[in-house]
Amino acid sequence: MNAQEREQLLQALKARFEANMLRHKGVAWPDVQGRLEGNTAVLKSLLAMESTGGEPDVIAHDKKTGKVTFCDCSAESPAGRRSLCYDREALDSRKEAKPKNSVIDMAVAMGIELLTEAQYRALQQLGDFDNKTSNWIATPPDIRALGGALFCDRRYGQVFVYHNGAQSYYAARGFRGSVRV
Repeated sequence: MNAQEREQLLQALKARFEANMLRHKGVAWPDVQGRLEGNTAVLKSLLAMESTGGEPDVIAHDKKTGKVTFCDCSAESPAGRRSLCYDREALDSRKEAKPKNSVIDMAVAMGIELLTEAQYRALQQLGDFDNKTSNWIATPPDIRALGGALFCDRRYGQVFVYHNGAQSYYAARGFRGSVRV
């Protein structure tokens, strides 16, 4: 990441942070920026989140450690992370019409963690997300071992958790991630 990209990213993060103070009550931007300074790996992850349409913002603060959690806060599933099957095994199992990537591979490459069901539900307490799209979430190993994977969305004012074959993919389904610093 060059200096201009870094500065543009920090400006975008600060503007989003200041426009959405209800997501991170009691957290000050200078503290967040201080945690980001010199942390090249996290800045690269945030740039990847930003460049794929995730609109990352601070959603949690650990008062003991001072760490903050950034999460994708775009209104709908990040546009640059849709039409993906769940993991490499699912991708490899497709004989035709393979998607370009898998959720797990892309999250690892970006340096972010896929949201769990609990994290997805917590995010929904901060706003109305995914009223038109859905997102794969971290799937328990026992479900994945049977060929399935989980995804969530928000409809009718409620968060729903569903299942699908891990090899499936849809234009309106992507994934949200998070990173701690």
